[in-house]
Amino acid sequence: MKKKFFYVGVLCLWATKSLAQLNVQLHYDLGHGMYGNEISSRQHLTATVENFSADKWGSTYFFMDADFGDNVLRGAYGEFSREIQTKKMPVAFHVEYNGGLSYGTGKGDGYAFGDAYLAGVAYNWNSKDFAKGFSVQAMYKYLAKNGPYCHSWQLTGVWRNRFAGGLCTFSGFVDLWYNNTVNGNLILMSEPQFWFNLAALRRVSDDFKLSIGTEVEISNNFVYTETGQNNRFYAIPTIACKWEF
Repeated sequence: MKKKFFYVGVLCLWATKSLAQLNVQLHYDLGHGMYGNEISSRQHLTATVENFSADKWGSTYFFMDADFGDNVLRGAYGEFSREIQTKKMPVAFHVEYNGGLSYGTGKGDGYAFGDAYLAGVAYNWNSKDFAKGFSVQAMYKYLAKNGPYCHSWQLTGVWRNRFAGGLCTFSGFVDLWYNNTVNGNLILMSEPQFWFNLAALRRVSDDFKLSIGTEVEISNNFVYTETGQNNRFYAIPTIACKWEF
């Protein structure tokens, strides 16, 4: 799951003209080398398409992950959100949908996962030059197909810091949500990223929007092992590249 990485970088929610940004990321997962057979079914490669657009009424954001393993598509996961906020509103109203599909190796092995509906409020901030920004969200979360455990809540933080004359970007998100089927009743998920932006180098065209870097998936009670357990902490890095449109 790769999400929200440039979200606060373009939170010009009160713009009189529409604003949009799109990027595509490719991540090579290093988890197999670190944890071996414990998570052997984990994907090797993830491609992400991420889009943000803003207008005078708020913003729309979505991303879609495609996970590849054994040279085939293994699954897909996406999130879609809309925020309503005008210049006079101190916070935004936030609604969101999350969901994915997993594709097994045999007939009938596929299944849907992660279906959730969220609604709440968000506080967004940006520096005057939009090089830095963050968003804090508090939401009610409905976990579909989760029986008596369907009602939950989620806290989300998103940040972005572009520094060193635009050469480097540190961005990411952290999610914390309630789930009383796991140890401690809480699931933590965070994916900080560091990017080296080649367009900021001398003698490199401003239109060459390639970045290289890394991401670390930090989680607790989130990653499932080969024995079907999701009750421990993981920190799984990637090697990544990104192109911004």
